[in-house]
Amino acid sequence: MLTTVLTISGLMFALGVAGVLTRRNIIVIFMAIELILNAANLNFVAFSRYWASIGGISPHTGEVFAVFVMVVAAAEAAVGLGLVIALYRNRGTVSVDDIDLLKW
Repeated sequence: MLTTVLTISGLMFALGVAGVLTRRNIIVIFMAIELILNAANLNFVAFSRYWASIGGISPHTGEVFAVFVMVVAAAEAAVGLGLVIALYRNRGTVSVDDIDLLKW
């Protein structure tokens, strides 16, 4: 059971990394980052259940860490989407290639 969940989590993580590296739309990049964070959450819960079954830790430790990751992801999404809206109003695009605000 653990290997199945870890395989699914690894595939989710790889898909998220591929999305970050290959896409040029900043909103799709944010969605890929969320996929990476969800893969980490799945790992937290899977290892928590496994270690709780052998008596290593309390049974809800992974869920607590996953909730903290979700809170950080929500804050990241709020700040990131605020930046995207500001960039779109300023430049008229959300393409990563066309955003050169730091260049003179």
